[in-house]
Amino acid sequence: MDFVPPARHLLRARDLADARYVEPLDVDDLAGAAGLSRAHFSREFRAAFGESPHNYLLTRRMERAAALLRNTDRSVADVCLSVGLQSVGSFTTSFKRTYGATPTAYRAAHPPASHSARVPACVVRFFGRPQHSTFEEDRSLTGA
Repeated sequence: MDFVPPARHLLRARDLADARYVEPLDVDDLAGAAGLSRAHFSREFRAAFGESPHNYLLTRRMERAAALLRNTDRSVADVCLSVGLQSVGSFTTSFKRTYGATPTAYRAAHPPASHSARVPACVVRFFGRPQHSTFEEDRSLTGA
């Protein structure tokens, strides 16, 4: 079977899901963006991308939630709302189905790099100082 590139209208719907996953999108919204009926759109989308539109949108939300859990200290409820979901219970169930762990356990298993990185204090102080000073007294000290 030869690969058939997805039609432009399906890409438009997929791009909508990628860009606006935080909003309360559903399959009807995606079908409208593609200009197709819900049933026809669902069949075409599954044939082109290998998963249903609903699963595609949920996957985008779970990927973003995982990134927020790894890189921020936001609460699980805040992460849930930040990715466009309304129920923490269904978010936890979907997250566990996708990643094999609850959001809290996932966060514990993926601590931020700052917890394991050791940067000498002198390096932190050097790079934390302003590099280009605009004060006149600094210029007179360096002879410039």
